[in-house]
Order: sequence, then structure tokens, then C-alpha cells
Amino acid sequence: PITAGPAGRLDEALYDLVEARFERLLRDNPILATAIGIHEHDDELGDASVDALLAEVEADKAHLTMIESLDPDELSEEARFERDLEIHNVRQSTLEAEELRIWERRSIALDSLGDGLFLLFVRDHAPLAERLQAIAGRLEDAPVYLEQARTRARAPQVRLWQKIEIESASEMPSFFDEIVAAAEGVLGDRDFRRLERAVDGAKIAVAEHRGWLHDTLADGTDEWATGRELHDRIVAHRAFDGLDTDQILELGLQKLAEEREGRAAMAREIDPHATEAEVIDRVKSDHAATFQGALDGYRDAMLRARQHLIDHDLVSIPEGEGIDVVETPRYLHNVIPFAAYFEPAKFDRTQTGIYVVTPSVGDNAGAMREHNVASVSNTSIHEAYPGHHLQLTVASRHPSLTRLLANAPEFVEGWGMYSELMMREHGFDDDARFRLILHTDAIWRACRIILDVRMHRGEVSIDEAVRFLVEQTSFEEPNARAEVQWYSFRPTYPMSSPPGPSIVSTRNSSPSSSTKPPTRTSPSSQVSSALPHQRRSMT
Repeated sequence: PITAGPAGRLDEALYDLVEARFERLLRDNPILATAIGIHEHDDELGDASVDALLAEVEADKAHLTMIESLDPDELSEEARFERDLEIHNVRQSTLEAEELRIWERRSIALDSLGDGLFLLFVRDHAPLAERLQAIAGRLEDAPVYLEQARTRARAPQVRLWQKIEIESASEMPSFFDEIVAAAEGVLGDRDFRRLERAVDGAKIAVAEHRGWLHDTLADGTDEWATGRELHDRIVAHRAFDGLDTDQILELGLQKLAEEREGRAAMAREIDPHATEAEVIDRVKSDHAATFQGALDGYRDAMLRARQHLIDHDLVSIPEGEGIDVVETPRYLHNVIPFAAYFEPAKFDRTQTGIYVVTPSVGDNAGAMREHNVASVSNTSIHEAYPGHHLQLTVASRHPSLTRLLANAPEFVEGWGMYSELMMREHGFDDDARFRLILHTDAIWRACRIILDVRMHRGEVSIDEAVRFLVEQTSFEEPNARAEVQWYSFRPTYPMSSPPGPSIVSTRNSSPSSSTKPPTRTSPSSQVSSALPHQRRSMT
């Protein structure tokens, strides 16, 4: 970063250490490298073994010691901030890896594999033929990668989490087939046959991995809650403006009541003679006939929001940015029940974000109701303009490698929520229907706060949490269940999505906090520069 004042004597030493760690992370985590636009190892998956993970933890602890040894008085003001942030980042990833230890109780290998393929498939940093050859290399690595990942299972596996991975295993082969279909006529005969062989081998490896997942269920556990003491410590480290978990829970309950009142008022404004439930049903029934029609609606709402920003001189739009709206790959449907966002790769020439939308969770007949016109508008503000896409596109232009790896979802999700309200205040889609969904989504965020605390204290079961979320938000039950399930393995992330203006970043993907990489590869693969920012589920 550029220093505003005089440079400190140890500034260069700090940045050398930061860069050395950054290079180590990219070398050891090729999926992370792809996610941020470094493509030297696009044809590799990396080492998923427990030994590699633990070695990375030890390397981070040694790095932390060196960073802490730098005298802050010998650093410029900017470098002191970077040092503090680097210490925070590494302490958090170490806490999650050594104490939370989700990595040894939940398999995420298939998600990581899928994300490593998905980003190569959907981003156009290179010609499709070149990307397909890299994909073939990663598919060839899949059997060893999945075998290595199984060495992490050093504790009883959580059945709930393993079942999620089993669902991903069922959907992964169809994603492989989609890749092969896209390669027809693009690759020469030799390269095409190589891709087909790689897919065949990967399908066998996925089937074997699925069998192993099934086998872990017999000796698995149904205990997944973090526990009050550890959850409190993670919250304290996250430093939510000095709030402890009791205060955060109280804030969630307070905001839930306020937003419920706000939604009731909007329902009365829409139809004073109908019940609130009837009005909500009417608003949710206003949706496209097909999912393709809904996708078109998301694109339209996103571009209208972008133009509104320009027309009303609300914020500048950086040159060269772009965003693609695509269907969420099926292997992610069970953890992204609504929509999510993959930020632009910092080092790619084109800064294109990926906005994924999930058609349904399972075969739910009411799935299209979650793609109602008002919700499409609110989600597009949050995910695209001026939400995640605009914020993270601008953020990617900052030179700090420490900030690139920072895990601060409260700032990302907080900006997304602020954007929803700000756009209504400036006249974008500002009638009672859209305000009703604005309040519904704020209710949902208040529920996230409440459930994050209560679930991880062991006060609320999965089924109870699902019923609570459906009751408060009127979400479709399959979507609410998928939503609650990921709360169980991402403690403190849900409470980072606050209700009201008051936040995959997908940036940190420690093996423990893991969810959706691009992703969650290793303790510090932790950069989930890959992990998508989820509007309604994970980022």
C-alpha cells in the first residue's frame, strides 16, 4: 500500500513477510490461486491431506511470531494498520483450525473440487480450450485429492454435514457431463479424449468417496454445536464493536420485533382488508413462469439498479467491471438455497463477478415463489449494484495483500444490507411490495443473529431452527432448511449479516470455517476469495 506520510524503518520487512505468506498460500492452494486470478497451477488441485493442512497451520504460527516481533513504532501509520490486520487474520485462522476444528469433522473435498472446476469453467480469463485443458488436469488429480482429503477425518464425522456432501456427490457427475458437452467442437480429438478419460476417472473417484461418506455415518455423531465457551471466544476475536453474545442476541430479538412491525405496516398499506399472511402470499405469487424467465428478471433488475446509480449520481462505477448471472451449479444447491456472489479475480485482466441464482432446493413445487419480482429486485441490489459486486470490485483494486485475505463478512454483508435500504430511499423500486420484501429480508437477518447464538449454544435443534425461520420469514421450507444447515458449520458468520442499516468476505476459508470455496481448501486457503458471498445463504 502507498504510505501517505514518511515510510517506517520496518515497512519493507512487514510487506516482505506478508508477500512470502501470500506466495506460500498460492503455491499450496491452487484453487485459491485460481480464485484470485493467478493461473500458474490451474491444472492442479493441491494436497488435501491432513499433514498438508497441519503444516500450513504451523507455517502460519511461525509467520505470526515474525509479524508480532516487528516493533509498531518502527512502522508507518499505514503499515501499523496492515500489521494489526495481518495479526488478526492469522490468529483467526489458527483459532478455527486448532480449536473449532470443523475440518476434521466435515468433508468438504467435493465442494472444493467443484469450485476448482467451476471458476475455470465460468470465467473467461483465457480461451475456453485452454481452460478445458486445465480442467482436465484437475479432474486427473481428483482421485488422489479425494483420497488425501479422507485423512482429515480424525474425529467422528457429523452426520448432518456428511449428508450434505453425499448430496453434492450425487450432483457432481452431471456437472462433469456439462463440461464435456461444452468441450465438443472446442478441443481437438486428442485433448477431448483426455478430458473424457479424466471425467471417467473422476466419476469413479467421486463414487468411491460417496461410499466412504456413507460408511462414516455409522460411527458418526449428531453433535455439531460449537458450545457457548468457544462461540463466545470466536465472537470476542471477531470484535463486534465490543458486543458479547448475550448483547448480540438481544439486538437480534429487538430488530426482529422492529422489522416484524415494519412488514405488518407494509402489508396494511398494500391491502388493509387482508391478513399479513395473505399479502405475503400475493407478493410471493408474482413471479416469472419459468426459472429462465426469473434469470432474465435478475439481469434486468441488476442493470436497472446500475443505471439508477448513474442517473442519480449516487456512486461512481469503475471502468472495466462486469457481472454474469448464471444458474448455481447443482452441487451447490444444498448450501446456496437462494443466491450468492463470487467476486472478481483480483489479478485477472477483466474484473467480472459471478452472480449465481439457485432455481430450487430439491424438487420443491413452490421454488419459484422465492424468485418473486420484489425479491429479485432486493437480491440484485444486494448482490450486484451497489452491493457485493460494486464494493468488492472496488476493493480488489487496493494493493494490500493482507486486506485481500481478510475475513470480515460484517463489512461485506453490512454494505449489502445498507444498499438495499439506500436504494429504496433514493426511489428505486420503492413501493409497498418492495418494502415488504425489504422488511422480510431484514427479518431473516435478525433470525440469523438469533439462530447463530442459540444453535451454537445448543439451545435450538436444526428442526426447531427451520420452523422458526419459516414462521418468521415465510420462506419455503426446503430453502429454510438448507439455510439453517449451513449456519451449523459457520459459527459467527450468520450474525455478521445484520438486520437493517447498521457484513466469501468470501475471503477467509480456513479448513474449519469452510463452506464453499473456491474456497475452503486449507487453513489458510483460508482465503476464500473463493467462497461466495451469499445473499441468502452462505457470500
